[in-house]
Amino acid sequence: MFVFRFRGFRLHVLAILISGLVATGCSTTTGQSFNVVTNPQGETGLIAVGADFSIYDRLNAEDMGIYFPSDAAPTTQDQQRIRQIFRNAFLSELGGYEVVQGEKGPTTLNVQATLVDFRNASPRDMQSVRRELRDLAEPGVVMFLMELKDSRTDEVLARAADSAAAPAFSTTADVATDWSAVEKAAASWASRFRRFLDDNLNQ
Repeated sequence: MFVFRFRGFRLHVLAILISGLVATGCSTTTGQSFNVVTNPQGETGLIAVGADFSIYDRLNAEDMGIYFPSDAAPTTQDQQRIRQIFRNAFLSELGGYEVVQGEKGPTTLNVQATLVDFRNASPRDMQSVRRELRDLAEPGVVMFLMELKDSRTDEVLARAADSAAAPAFSTTADVATDWSAVEKAAASWASRFRRFLDDNLNQ
């Protein structure tokens, strides 16, 4: 089985540091800083200062997080279908990488996808999500975020975000989810993320 390697990767970044982000799954503020990638294959690409990808040789694909406004969310069944569409799209783009399920270890890098729909979000909805999502996502947009995290410490090592594609989701009985558009958006974001991996982690 082919195992991807990050050794000797080259990053071309701006000398811009972003600090004060809230660590995933943690309520305390950290002093973690990020370099901004000059060619993120999306709207935003961030690599943690001091991140060493040479120690990782496999990806663990975590379940996708979904954030919708409290009064404008698709049904649970639709959300599960959305998760499956995105998961299938991303797994199909990760050929050449060793992908594992539920594995933690010193050489495993977690991949966490998050879909954030702020098109009808209230200020209260905005405050209900992690601070880093609020920092990256603007009110009125749909954003897709990918995070690479150390599987043991859950430390975020890289983020890539994009809001180019915005499929219609069923938020009321009068509106049907555009599943064709969801599949196209998933394929587009998956392709962008694959290029982000290849460009910045130098397989």
